[in-house]
Amino acid sequence: MQAKTNRQVLLAKRPQGTPQPSDFEVVDAEMPSPDEGEMLIQTLYLSVDPGMRSMMEEGKSHTAAFELGKPLTGRSVGRVVASKLNGFAEGDYVYERLGWQHYSLSDGSQAQKVDPDVAPLSTYLGIVGVPGFCGYFGILDIARPQAGETVVVSGAAGAVGMAAGQIAKRQGCRVVGTAGSPEKVDYLRDELSFDAVINYKTAQNLAAALSDACPDGIDVYFDNVGGEITQAALSLINYHARIVVCGQTSQYNAASTASGNIAPQLLIKRSAMMKGFVVYDYADRNGEAIEHLGQWIKDGTLHYRENIVDGLENAPQAFIDLFAGKSFGKQLVRLSSG
Repeated sequence: MQAKTNRQVLLAKRPQGTPQPSDFEVVDAEMPSPDEGEMLIQTLYLSVDPGMRSMMEEGKSHTAAFELGKPLTGRSVGRVVASKLNGFAEGDYVYERLGWQHYSLSDGSQAQKVDPDVAPLSTYLGIVGVPGFCGYFGILDIARPQAGETVVVSGAAGAVGMAAGQIAKRQGCRVVGTAGSPEKVDYLRDELSFDAVINYKTAQNLAAALSDACPDGIDVYFDNVGGEITQAALSLINYHARIVVCGQTSQYNAASTASGNIAPQLLIKRSAMMKGFVVYDYADRNGEAIEHLGQWIKDGTLHYRENIVDGLENAPQAFIDLFAGKSFGKQLVRLSSG
């Protein structure tokens, strides 16, 4: 039975530094009803992502900032519960950027149908969604590693890092990851077959630990974290190394993201390439990525892990936990199993 009210999570105030629970507010709103050309979607899974932090401040993101007093928005998978829109029917499953709320209206312009028979619904927000696409295109299109090269992945226990590392392994590379707990280290090494994993929280000298793990230097650095780990990695890059900048989670809450001068390391010493990218640049090739990632999952050569938090009211804490290193794999909030 459809609810009579629509629970929402609003941005109550703009965070200063690391987001706090008081920056969010949970309210009950009136249930929306679709007009002609609209559909009503019940959110089943909601993704929380570090990149949302910049959208909580005005002028800090390439996209529009979240409005105060309005529901936040995020990548979601939902089920159509009512439709007055051609091409979408009740019972269809869709991927779209929806509000942090149980029910959202959509005109369908950004909605994509997803098939639970191809992959579990939750994975369209993870390994066969944007995180998987980041690893797929970042490694295969930008880094282009060759067999035998050393690839270092920071934040390797996150959804993007797991994908990037495993895809690099498929290319015949030696893969080194960084993670922040013994459990994560063991998983990456024992379950995903990373060749070496460094616990950045316990390493007494991060640069020395990375040097020990990469005796032949670093050919590809896939950066999800930034900060000290990145500085250590850049000191070890080989001639013609490729640095793929996918995220900077250690910097999102900082007032300033200034770092040391890296130009001498890239240009003068190593003739290396550094490239940042936005996964949406590859939107016209998502079908290709889904086909390959889905097949690798089916044949058992690509693994994934999800950390699912139940209840919309727990979405703010699930988001905050991203910056404390508590997430393991893809961080999701489950509102309903459908």
